[in-house]
Amino acid sequence: MIDARAVVDPAAEIDQGVEIGPFSIIGEGVRIASGTVVGPHVVIRGDTRIGHDNRIFQFASIGEDPQDKKYAGERTRLEIGNRNQIREFVTVHRGTVQDAGLTRIGDDNLLMAYAHVAHDCDIANHVIMANAASLGGHVQVDDWAILGGFSVVHQFCRIGAHSFAGMASVISKGVPPYVLVAGNPARARGINSEGLKRRGFDEAQIARIKQAYRILYNAGLMTTEAIARLESELSDWPETRLLLEFLSSSERSFTR
Repeated sequence: MIDARAVVDPAAEIDQGVEIGPFSIIGEGVRIASGTVVGPHVVIRGDTRIGHDNRIFQFASIGEDPQDKKYAGERTRLEIGNRNQIREFVTVHRGTVQDAGLTRIGDDNLLMAYAHVAHDCDIANHVIMANAASLGGHVQVDDWAILGGFSVVHQFCRIGAHSFAGMASVISKGVPPYVLVAGNPARARGINSEGLKRRGFDEAQIARIKQAYRILYNAGLMTTEAIARLESELSDWPETRLLLEFLSSSERSFTR
């Protein structure tokens, strides 16, 4: 199911059941698993692995060299999981040897038109990047996070699970799980209550998350004091454990 007008390198590995549209270019070293649909005018190159049942729309550029001046042609990788939607003009770059040499996108993600995933990023599962949302290098985005249109994330930041960034947010620090941020620079505005409800969090769970948020943001505590209080008072709750894991592992400070 490869259009005769597509250009597929003989060294690419294309499973049966893959569709490739006209004028798309698939380079050496690319592997695409069954059920994936590649639209017209798509370019996929480099050491790129794409899983099952993805859909890649026209004019996307997948697996291109990283936009890093230190990059000197080393062989690096891009891995994309299953059931992702990658829309028009999305750009996703491979990793660099200064990191693990890998950019990774998990499963069931939606990357809307013009979104950009830079080198060495790690996107988990069920993430939404709205139109023109952009990640600098080495960014980690956890499950169910949403980045609003035209939001930008500074390199090495971590975006926590179930968080939400409003349209045109400028994020230069980590965003903890459950937190809603907006603005330039981005600031915390509360918790992502609506998103949590849509994902099946009940009233008790949301109340616990709100309590943890108040300790972290509204109690007038230093970060170390807030973490100590969360650990002593709320660490039995799974919702708080996810928050504490983020706070202890994030390489950058978090958005206040």
